[in-house]
Amino acid sequence: MTEQGVGVVRPLPGEGVVAHLNGLLLVCATGGDHPVEDLLAALHETATTGGDGRALARRVAQVLARAMDRSIGGEPMACAVAGPAGGGVAVLVSGAAYATVSGGPDGEVRLAGHDALTWTDRLVNGPVSRVELRLPGAGPSSPYARLDGGVVTGAGLECDFTRQGDLAFPPLPPRPPQPQQQGVQPPPIGAPEPIAPRGPVVPSTVPPPPVSPFSGPLSGGPSGEQAAPPPGPSQPLTPPPVQPLPPLPDPGPAHHSGPQPLPPLPEPAEDRGAPHDLNPPHDLNPPHDLNPPHDLNPPHDLGGPHDLGGPDGPFEPAPHAFGDEEPGDATQLDATPEPEQRPMVYGVDCKNDHFNDPRAPYCAVCGIPIDQRAVVPYKGPRPLLGVLLLDDGMALPLEADYLLGRDPERAPEVQSGEARPARVTSPDGSVSRRHLRVFLDNWDVNLLDLGSVNGTQIQPPGDPNFYDIPPNEPVPILPGTTVRVGVSRTMRYEPHRTA
Repeated sequence: MTEQGVGVVRPLPGEGVVAHLNGLLLVCATGGDHPVEDLLAALHETATTGGDGRALARRVAQVLARAMDRSIGGEPMACAVAGPAGGGVAVLVSGAAYATVSGGPDGEVRLAGHDALTWTDRLVNGPVSRVELRLPGAGPSSPYARLDGGVVTGAGLECDFTRQGDLAFPPLPPRPPQPQQQGVQPPPIGAPEPIAPRGPVVPSTVPPPPVSPFSGPLSGGPSGEQAAPPPGPSQPLTPPPVQPLPPLPDPGPAHHSGPQPLPPLPEPAEDRGAPHDLNPPHDLNPPHDLNPPHDLNPPHDLGGPHDLGGPDGPFEPAPHAFGDEEPGDATQLDATPEPEQRPMVYGVDCKNDHFNDPRAPYCAVCGIPIDQRAVVPYKGPRPLLGVLLLDDGMALPLEADYLLGRDPERAPEVQSGEARPARVTSPDGSVSRRHLRVFLDNWDVNLLDLGSVNGTQIQPPGDPNFYDIPPNEPVPILPGTTVRVGVSRTMRYEPHRTA
């Protein structure tokens, strides 16, 4: 189990089913064609394999999604689950059920299933002192009733984490590690194994070699790197040590040959027209246009991907990876954003007058080396940093921040104008309403998981493995990184630039 531990559980009288196994809690309605047996099986499997509340919510979401497919016009099933996860509590509620979590750093948190079209989920920061799951008509608890483990009739439960509860049965021992062998058969199809928590992995800070013009979706770079493999459960690995990206250097001349990170220098004059005596001379008023004709705010097509045409012709999106989804389930930008003023950042010009990250040894547009001995950083409007290419073909131009999720329009970051909404759904229901924020800082692209139940993972360029990123902590990514949102949705950071 996790740091939250196992509390004392008391069932509430009423019509329904209440279950508790090793700190994992479930309340659901009965009658009709409700998949009660499937929900209890998901609880049992999670408990016996040592899973936490996040793994339970993932399995329950899959059961509810299958039930909704069978009854499109019906009401969602009344169901609520909760369990310790990451030092807090993961909660999922559906239909007429509701949950209350109190005693934590966020105060009292109340979730209701009828607030969403499908279900509502959240990872509540801990430690918390009390969790209540209720169905309509639940009565008060009895001080003599206690459920240390098992299944009983009832319409709700109360879990007091201030008192130590007992495990119904210990989880199965961990499986011994198996040696890597060639031709290993894939695991049988079934419920996914819970993802073991692990630290984030930030790729090496060595800049990539020059990138050829973008010629297709999810294509490899000039070294012949293959496209990212299809999403699947992560293998438990020990990630390399975390290394943050280097900070942007102060502008100034360097004294070492070859492309090197820039050492500190005197602050350059803001007036780019001021004369500088350099050998060789460098024209601080180059003939390039700081506002090139490249449209950094292309119109958003809500029905398909952007046209990111480059030197090799128009960009063609990848085919939709989920054939079972309805057209409305594709990633959508909910509104055409108004043109925004591009932020001013320090950068350098290559010999072809393309504005670049001062840390880059190669030009992001034409690929020629940048001799940092002969360039002087200056402030200019930041160009398009590339695109996030989703698996359904939608491209998000990296010119502003985005908030991704199942229902991003009501997020406070979108309401305040800090981020643009991008609606991302999945057939297994693993994407939270407010799941992931993508934000830009100078020349860096950063990810921030917003406490989603099913989490966010990254696959660094050249690495076959995915790694969890911690919730509510910014993680920078490099071009070529593949990002998994929830269980089954992926996107790739492509450094596509034309000017």
